[in-house]
Amino acid sequence: MKNTSLSSEIVEPYAQALMSVAQGNNLTEKIGEDVRSILSLLENSPELGEFLGNPLIEENDKKAVIRQIVGQDTNNYLVSFLMLLVDKRRIIFLEGICQQYIELLRKLNNIVLAEVSSATELNQNQLDSISAKIKAITNAAGVEVQTTIDPNLIGGVIIKVGSQVLDSSLRGQLRRISLSLGAS
Repeated sequence: MKNTSLSSEIVEPYAQALMSVAQGNNLTEKIGEDVRSILSLLENSPELGEFLGNPLIEENDKKAVIRQIVGQDTNNYLVSFLMLLVDKRRIIFLEGICQQYIELLRKLNNIVLAEVSSATELNQNQLDSISAKIKAITNAAGVEVQTTIDPNLIGGVIIKVGSQVLDSSLRGQLRRISLSLGAS
């Protein structure tokens, strides 16, 4: 479900409630791992999201599928939370709740998310260099890097951290040259 004001009014309190339970039981990282697994499942299987969001499917069927998917290794608090989402008919917001939980976990651990777009796939040395520079700029304890490939960049990278954008792409440099020539 797209991020609308209605969904954020629902997503944020549920994510905060899950974080509160996780903190109270010293399970923030374990639940974070499980939540990341759920997000990966939802991303790789749009059918799962459609199934969970379908109001015509019985709650017990949804719960059975959730139990089967999460398996035995998933924390009981998280499983109970997922069952509560089904009972309250909020399971349609699962992806948003999971994303918000991960964002809360980042804030708790002073980790920033860096969205990096590049023309080609970056190697580990390049990613480490980007992480180190972002750490220095933001004074964060850690950096989580999400990469995307954008062949339109020609070369270089665009790094987005929060609302700050660092454009060192060839396309961006050409745009800046064009603007400076146009202003002359």
